[in-house]
Amino acid sequence: MDRTSIYSLDRKKLSTIVAENKLQSFRVDQLLKWLYHDKVIDMAQMTNLPKNFRSWLSSNYSFDLPRLCALKHSKDGTKKWSVGLESGNFVEMVLIPERDRNTLCVSSQVGCALKCDFCSTGKQGFKANLNTDEIVGQLILANRHLSREGKRVSNIVFMGMGEPLLNFEAVSSAINLFQDDCAFGLSKRKVTLSTAGLVPGIMRMKETVDCSLAISLHAPTDAVRNVLVPVNRKYPIKDLLAAASEYIESKQSLRKLIIEYTLIEGVNDSPQDAAQLADLLKSVKCKINLIPFNTFGGSDYKSPKDRCVKAFQRRLVSAGHRVMIRSTRGSDIMAACGQLAELGQNDADESTGCESDGQRKVALTFRESA
Repeated sequence: MDRTSIYSLDRKKLSTIVAENKLQSFRVDQLLKWLYHDKVIDMAQMTNLPKNFRSWLSSNYSFDLPRLCALKHSKDGTKKWSVGLESGNFVEMVLIPERDRNTLCVSSQVGCALKCDFCSTGKQGFKANLNTDEIVGQLILANRHLSREGKRVSNIVFMGMGEPLLNFEAVSSAINLFQDDCAFGLSKRKVTLSTAGLVPGIMRMKETVDCSLAISLHAPTDAVRNVLVPVNRKYPIKDLLAAASEYIESKQSLRKLIIEYTLIEGVNDSPQDAAQLADLLKSVKCKINLIPFNTFGGSDYKSPKDRCVKAFQRRLVSAGHRVMIRSTRGSDIMAACGQLAELGQNDADESTGCESDGQRKVALTFRESA
């Protein structure tokens, strides 16, 4: 009998299960701590839980996780894994180490249906949504890899494969686990959801999640954005910025909206584009990340010249905006923004054997996966 992975259960789902088993609510905290703090994968070791409840969990849930199938190392320290799913599909996740943090870029879908014109993932089309455990599993596996250095993932960004808001339930559940103090305990500011602009999904976020929000804008006008990000034809810039600003304001925090803007030579990097973007965002509380386009096979777009990127930044700063130029990381292994694709186990310089975590014995719980 196929069993659901226990890593698919967030606090809300666990609370329902505990209530149905006529147990006290504090059992939820106990179970989460066993799974995420103590990293136990044997119900028999969860000794403070009632024996009949442990038996019921064992009969209905597994400890299955996605599989680390291949690893590529970038010269700048970035690491990219091909992650095997139960369906036989693959996604990619990227670990970006820095001096004071480790950022994990997670995928939420196999491929993407939005077909953004400058994105390698969008060129593949859509294949499948990831389950909650397949999203959460990416963080578990990355933390296992980092643990041998005494480190852990400090930041999560939903900037991998897929549009997170088209897999809303699984992504919301994963975010809740990322932020749960009894699970991973990441702060609201350390988890960022990036969307191409699905307005209804942003409005739903107000009631279900509380994380940082990034908008993949990439153009100062609807005419240009309609080409680069086709979903703009349904949800134009004005509506998108209004919904995003409303979400940020609803959280009553000091956070600002993150605007992502990929600069493409001859498409959206002119002085006029900078002036239009500055004017568009003049009343929006935001910070702007400029991302030089990262090339990939099959695309005719080109990266802008460094002087053009810096000039674009200066024009925005002079208009009063806070602007950062995002450093390109992992481009030599096709791990940079917009370069992720569904690759298999063999497309790597180091393979981990596609080992299933659900098949490991308890004694190997803390063995490194890569």
